Amino acid sequence: MVLRKLGFLAVVLGLALPALAGDRVGSISGYVRDASGVPQMGALVEVFGAAAHGLRLFTNEKGFYSIQGVAPGTYSVKVSAPSFMPSLRERIGLRSGGAAVVNVTLRTLFEAFQVGPVRTNSDDEDWKWVLRSASNRPILRVFEDGTAATVSEGKKDEHDLKGQLAFVAGSRSDGFGGGADMSTGFSLEKSLFTAGTVGFSGNVGYNGVTPSTVLRTSYKHKMANGSEPQIALTMRRLGSTDASLRNATLQALALTTSDEVTLADVLELRFGSELQTIQFLGRVTAFRPFGSADLHLSPNTVLSYGYSTSEPNVRGEKGFDSAPADLSESGPRVSILGYAPTVERAHHQEVSLSRRMGKNNLQIAVYSDRVSDPALTGLGESAADSGDVLADPYSGTFTYRGADLNTRGMRMVLQRKLAADLTATLDFAYGGVLDLARSDVALQDVRQSSVVRNRQSVAAKMSGKLPGAKTEWIASYRWTSGTALTPVDMFNGSAGQTDPFLNVFLRQPIPGTSFLPVHMDALIDVRNLLAQGYVPVMGRDGRTVYLVQSARAVRGGVAFTF
Repeated sequence: MVLRKLGFLAVVLGLALPALAGDRVGSISGYVRDASGVPQMGALVEVFGAAAHGLRLFTNEKGFYSIQGVAPGTYSVKVSAPSFMPSLRERIGLRSGGAAVVNVTLRTLFEAFQVGPVRTNSDDEDWKWVLRSASNRPILRVFEDGTAATVSEGKKDEHDLKGQLAFVAGSRSDGFGGGADMSTGFSLEKSLFTAGTVGFSGNVGYNGVTPSTVLRTSYKHKMANGSEPQIALTMRRLGSTDASLRNATLQALALTTSDEVTLADVLELRFGSELQTIQFLGRVTAFRPFGSADLHLSPNTVLSYGYSTSEPNVRGEKGFDSAPADLSESGPRVSILGYAPTVERAHHQEVSLSRRMGKNNLQIAVYSDRVSDPALTGLGESAADSGDVLADPYSGTFTYRGADLNTRGMRMVLQRKLAADLTATLDFAYGGVLDLARSDVALQDVRQSSVVRNRQSVAAKMSGKLPGAKTEWIASYRWTSGTALTPVDMFNGSAGQTDPFLNVFLRQPIPGTSFLPVHMDALIDVRNLLAQGYVPVMGRDGRTVYLVQSARAVRGGVAFTF
């Protein structure tokens, strides 16, 4: 009998001890901070789960909380604080005797609706004029009591220092100020204090005659209310080889301020201004405001208004290193008349409606342009002693002051995603351009003989990436219905924008460099490959020169990213 009782007791203990050992309690702890990394004292922390119903406590002065005596299981942690949206972390597994660390970042209402970055590698970036997808925003979850919370997935590892370096040869042939035929471009960007970013970029050009330099420093800060103010200072210096011009070294200083604000996930505002002061054969000052408003009529429909005072920098789709001198609106378009300098001044207004329909994007826009003293690009050797021609020391092109341009027009853009690595874009535009009233015009009479004529243009662009070789490529052709000294819709900043005529861009990763701490690419950029659109005029020396929308140019080089 005694042995039977002892055996029964051993069986009971054998079953009970593992159960008791498996039920050892654990803990859940962590820190609560805001988007700027500031600890939040007094935040309410609640734990929900099968074995816990409403465990509650508050964070201390360091934003720390610790819940002890939590049984093993799967839990959710909800954190609430005044002025912030509640935050929810789900599916937190706690093992027997374990300790789970759950750090939570609280967001304000504006931050909860804030859109993602302007440029990423996601598929949505192929639709450049439709605002970012809702999938980039924090996920909203509604509780049974009606309150909403943002569901956090934890923070991914990010590099706080990014850099790019490019060595490029070949001039862009944009007239005076277009950049040297050999140049080194660089860009550095570093995160500061979680919400701030400081950047330093530049381009140093050299051809053994007159070096050119562009330097830019900037700082932007992510505010708690969703705005992102930025300030930048750009300095530019470019010499001239023209012996007939005195004090012909162009020195420009530009101070740019801008901000972005998103209101209630419906309206996105961008606004700012740039103050330029230019020293070139005297002193010229220019004030250039800009701004835009994007209204979300639906998740796939956006109504936009934009105002700008300078031509857009749309070469960013090719990467920083394809045109490293394009640092902002820093390059003033300067021309001379009787040795007196003038800066091109423009006013562009545009209203557009963009809609996404599956794999298709459609945009319809109307615009109004007013350009004073436009800087026209010329090609060929022309006598500069008249004081009307400003020669570019690198590319063999020159700049000539054209007549004022006032026009209205419209644009239609259709873009389709043909495959994961292939996108097709079709652009149609109608509007006024500068043209010559007759064919037999001397260069010195171009300004007086210019007229505004309505022209049509059609552009087709294909872009993609070869899966095996990983070659990125862009090929485009823009046709114009007649002769023109300026492009149709010259302020086009949509996905349909292309340079006039035939253009090809290639970017090829260099294999065998995986052991290096940098990524290396070779690139080539060709503009107006067939040399089309050249309008002949007679120079003062009797030789023929040409005024062009875009001069033929070939650039190539090597780029490093780290």
